[in-house]
Amino acid sequence: MAEGPIEAQLLDLEKQYWQAIKDRDVQAAMRLTDDPCIVTGAQGVARISQKQFAGMLQAGGWTLHQFDLSDVQVRVLSEDVAILAYKVKEVLTVEGKPVTIDASDSSTWVRRDGNWVCALHTEALTGDPFGRDRRPSPLKP
Repeated sequence: MAEGPIEAQLLDLEKQYWQAIKDRDVQAAMRLTDDPCIVTGAQGVARISQKQFAGMLQAGGWTLHQFDLSDVQVRVLSEDVAILAYKVKEVLTVEGKPVTIDASDSSTWVRRDGNWVCALHTEALTGDPFGRDRRPSPLKP
């Protein structure tokens, strides 16, 4: 990836976002989050307000211990809109059990009042694109 100043800044912001989630730093997460932010993943699609997101960060049930971003791609769409996509390895504890997740994520960043905020974040668990590695189909061919 060819990095210019905006690309490097956005990658740094994405890492700050992950660190805020790891640290459960609500103030930093709110500074980086558009209101509302759309989030998609295995759980579905949600439009999450900053208040809802703060509650999610403060809730128990999971702890992010480590994250590692790789294969980062950045595309600046305009002076105030950019997308970031990457692979992420997450090491967590969920409901008391260790979990490691390999996923492909993307974020859409927009500049509002001079500050970049995340307006959309997606996460797709890696694996078979048809989900055959998840659970058997109830349908017989």
